[in-house]
Amino acid sequence: MDILISGLLLGGTYVLIAMGLNLQYGVARIMNLANGEMIVLGALASFWLFITATVSPLLTIFLIAPVAFAGNWLVYRLLLIPLVRRAGHQGQLEVDSILATFGMSFVLVGIMVSLHGEYFTYSFLASPLSILGTTVALNRLVAFGFAVAIGLLLYLWLNHSRAGMAVRAVSVDPQSARLVGINVERISALAFALGGTVSAVAGALISTFITLDASVGVIFTMKALIIVIMGGVGDVRGAIVAALILGMVETAVATLIDPGLTLAAAYLIFLLILLFKPQGLFGRAPA
Repeated sequence: MDILISGLLLGGTYVLIAMGLNLQYGVARIMNLANGEMIVLGALASFWLFITATVSPLLTIFLIAPVAFAGNWLVYRLLLIPLVRRAGHQGQLEVDSILATFGMSFVLVGIMVSLHGEYFTYSFLASPLSILGTTVALNRLVAFGFAVAIGLLLYLWLNHSRAGMAVRAVSVDPQSARLVGINVERISALAFALGGTVSAVAGALISTFITLDASVGVIFTMKALIIVIMGGVGDVRGAIVAALILGMVETAVATLIDPGLTLAAAYLIFLLILLFKPQGLFGRAPA
């Protein structure tokens, strides 16, 4: 029972980490290697507001969300749109976006180091709570609740709103989406900005129970990429299931075998998915 509950809570953290990249890569076709740095930026903003003004992280997420949306929208419009327009095919766009966002990640790390070059952490809702005999921290449980809520809202929005269906159409086939009057650039910018917003909000929630520093973003990006590929690029449902599976597997390996093998277990699952179901858990093989 300890493994199940701890694994689910860890999986909830991974849902938060991966959801933003899933939108950016699945819809805008941008492999954003600066996704982890956006998570750390959200965490740093939450830390500052809590330390300087005692603003609850649960309130901070509503403050940083519009800022993150506007910032990511500008990044897409100013930095990435020129790459999209000049790319002759999807492969070229992926290479160009990887290089551009890789450079952007270094810029963001440099900015964060200059602003706060130390580890940062704070105590928020750290009181223990017993669930079926397993003791967990309340802040992790709150973050899990937000992960479930965010995933559910995104799923409903994508499947039951006009804008969401436009996003799905662009994700499936941008060329066909243009033929039915969808502005692909605008929808891609929306998805990229929304993905960045989810990442920043994830950082604010994760900062309540993890000690962070400016350079840890690469680990978040790596885990997010594993989950996105496992679940199927652009599939919210698949990302949620893949994150929960990864969380439970890592917890089981850490508890039953050796904590040092958790990363190896994550990559083993990743390689098995690539070998036997490269389209992801819920993806369909191309006809």
